[in-house]
Amino acid sequence: MKLHNKHGEQLDFSYHEGQKSDTLVILGHGLTGNKDRPILVDLANSLSEAGYPCLRLSYSGNGESDGKFEEVTISKEVEDLCAVLDQVKSYKRIAYIGHSMGAAVGALAAARDERIKVLVSLAGMVYTRDFIKRHFANVIPGKGNMWNEEEHPYSEAFHNDLHSIDHVLSAAKEVRAPWLLFHGGLDDVVLPKDSHGLMDVIRDPKVLVELPNAHHSFENHNAELVDTVAAWLKRHL
Repeated sequence: MKLHNKHGEQLDFSYHEGQKSDTLVILGHGLTGNKDRPILVDLANSLSEAGYPCLRLSYSGNGESDGKFEEVTISKEVEDLCAVLDQVKSYKRIAYIGHSMGAAVGALAAARDERIKVLVSLAGMVYTRDFIKRHFANVIPGKGNMWNEEEHPYSEAFHNDLHSIDHVLSAAKEVRAPWLLFHGGLDDVVLPKDSHGLMDVIRDPKVLVELPNAHHSFENHNAELVDTVAAWLKRHL
């Protein structure tokens, strides 16, 4: 199987088999990430062993997927995710797990596409304009780089998209999927207030799990993530 977005760009992915043949868990990475981030690999391996087929996805412009990083935006990644949903029609029950910016992608996609039956946000970005102000206030769009990494230019497209979105709260109010949120108390990339703000507006069933000693990528908290996510999927998917 090959996956493409609406621009014809091929999307790199890894598939993990599972016993539940009509079910699929799609995992999406955060900003400057890809499908091979340890948090996604570990989750997919564990969920696969629990019977859930998993698909780890690199959005266009990231990892080994086609496209340019300069064209990466949340809006384009939402399009990528919806295009993937179009191409996995044999799966009747689909969950999406997004990390960081990938969680914002999931929120916006689920608000308009009810094929996402269950949603999980890991350190999910909510306040997109605030994010770029905190991290890139001194970077000139189209000239500078993200976190001084030359392979990750800070494009005008990215800047304008996150500025225009501002936050995902309005879209999140429309999401009907059961929603599980994780956030680390020591996260200084996406602040815990993002998940708190989301919990104030989203529908039940919803749960926020706060891990006081966890950082942005939840190192050393894999067991807690896996057990809670697996239980959420078992209950709602």
